[in-house]
Amino acid sequence: MKTVCVFTVACVLWSAAAFADLSTSELERVQKATEVVAALREAPDRGIPDDLWGKAECVIVMPSVKKAAFGVGGEFGKGVMSCRQAGGWTAPVFMEMAKGSFGFQIGAQATDLVLLVMNRQGVNRMLDDHVTLGTDASVAAGPVGRTGAAATDHKFSAEVLSYSRSKGLFAGIDVSGGVLRPDKDSNEHAYGTGTTAKAVVSTGAATPAQMQAFTTSLGSNTRATTGRR
Repeated sequence: MKTVCVFTVACVLWSAAAFADLSTSELERVQKATEVVAALREAPDRGIPDDLWGKAECVIVMPSVKKAAFGVGGEFGKGVMSCRQAGGWTAPVFMEMAKGSFGFQIGAQATDLVLLVMNRQGVNRMLDDHVTLGTDASVAAGPVGRTGAAATDHKFSAEVLSYSRSKGLFAGIDVSGGVLRPDKDSNEHAYGTGTTAKAVVSTGAATPAQMQAFTTSLGSNTRATTGRR
């Protein structure tokens, strides 16, 4: 019994130490991602169709991406991803999108990106070292509004549906050519040295207290209509 108690205390202390390493910018990233999800969930007529949201295996949110991040020589966007699991959503993993031109101009105002990963093959690709959208994983601009999905059945075969949000409105957007990868440093800050995004998602790691609001904002993990794809 004493050995078990010592082990338990050690695990708690290790977890607290790991979670305490989240930087201010990482915590801000999670908070802003939570606000983006809350906004889209509150406006189904102007946002992502409910049936597509219900079918998505994972949700990636990259808040406050500036125009400079998508121009030639730009930097990259950062966000978080969570996937469905029995009884809820997985602990969020930090993701980043590498610089590159996606063939559009966002403008001066910061824009939020939301990516829905629609099948397990897409999930596996997201958890690799990196994935090029449109090359390694098929991607399409997602339909918007309650009736948007009905007219775009041809897009259901895409592994990823992409959306932008600016001035409170969501719109489908083409992000082909973007390179997504897990944010290794931030994931180790949250879950411990050597912990990979794939391990967090596949093993059902506990969600750090500072990140629970994000998974809560995603709502029920109940599937829409057809269930798992």
